[in-house]
Amino acid sequence: MKKIGILFGQENTFPQAFVDRVNQKAVDGITAEFVTITEVEQAVPTDYAVIIDRISQDVPFYRAYLKNAALTGTDVINNPFWWSADEKFFNNALAVQLGVPVPKTLLLPSKHRPDDTSENSFRNLGLFDWEKAFEKIGFPAFMKPHSGGGWKSVYKVDNPYEAMQAYEETGQLVMLYQEAVDFTDYFRCYCLGGKDVLIMPYEPRNAPHQRYQTEMKTQGEEGEKLLATIKDYVLRLCQGLGYDFNTVEFAVRDGIPIAIDFGNPAPDADLNSVGPENFEWVVEHAANLAIERAQAQQPGRDNLTWGSFVQKSANKTAISSADGSVEVGSPVHETNDLGATGVEPAAKKAAAPKKSAGATPEAPEGSVPKPASKPKAAPKPAGEAPAAKSKKPAPKK
Repeated sequence: MKKIGILFGQENTFPQAFVDRVNQKAVDGITAEFVTITEVEQAVPTDYAVIIDRISQDVPFYRAYLKNAALTGTDVINNPFWWSADEKFFNNALAVQLGVPVPKTLLLPSKHRPDDTSENSFRNLGLFDWEKAFEKIGFPAFMKPHSGGGWKSVYKVDNPYEAMQAYEETGQLVMLYQEAVDFTDYFRCYCLGGKDVLIMPYEPRNAPHQRYQTEMKTQGEEGEKLLATIKDYVLRLCQGLGYDFNTVEFAVRDGIPIAIDFGNPAPDADLNSVGPENFEWVVEHAANLAIERAQAQQPGRDNLTWGSFVQKSANKTAISSADGSVEVGSPVHETNDLGATGVEPAAKKAAAPKKSAGATPEAPEGSVPKPASKPKAAPKPAGEAPAAKSKKPAPKK
């Protein structure tokens, strides 16, 4: 009998529904339960073929437990090694290489020096040019931690004074400085198993329990093309990052979906916030994914999902997009042509003579939608949280 476990914290509705759904399917040789942890010994396997992780981002003990479990054969969803290494700034950089539009973003050094460092620790760091940053990013803008989530320590700034005031409060946090996107449509998308996608209209400016209570504005043929492009971008990102259970958010500006937040390995799946229809979808697909992975799990082997970035990097090859037409290191030509994938096929190259069969092929060229300039009369900006100012975060230990 192979066991599927779910590791969770304060959430109530999803874990029980997930366990019930797996067991209701009555698949031969498969059962599901809440994970129980007693003694954790190095290199000793757990009793679980698959563990769905919903909490280790907040509990370091659980993260260490899951890495040991993965090392000894448990298939952990999501991969705890990659989750530990991942952060928002890298996500944005990878998205650019995969041909997915993202907001203009700069990385800011922390306002205060990390513990156990001095000025001599930063002899390689020059002075940050704030005027150049303001010119490049513009206003309004968002300042948010380069790693982490939960809309913590997020600031919306409308002018240089507010930007500097926010920066003063960030302490030892390394921050992103990112353009705000004025949107006409906004979507949050579930992606499970790197293949199943649910696109949900979403309004981040509403109260949490009302954010899914909105409708898609773009209709007709343009709406169909928009949804096709969003699905393509979701798959590129989740396959590139290697997340089996993730959400991706898009703000649509002038018909172009711009990826705002797409590293959410323990996304909201609460019945009271996502609503009954979305909740049913995520419970069903999560149960199917876990059963599929339990059946494929091989004891004592690496059963984790590794994204195309890690796989291709290990093989020292370029990182492809979902359809293989855009690769890391390949030239990406931006246009405003919104197609089903947003990328034009690479031109076919003439076949080389047999005697020169070993010649290296040229990198393919593609095109992706380019965010258009901000309209004169735009809706309210969005990108993370509402405009409320954050309290000063406690310094990291």
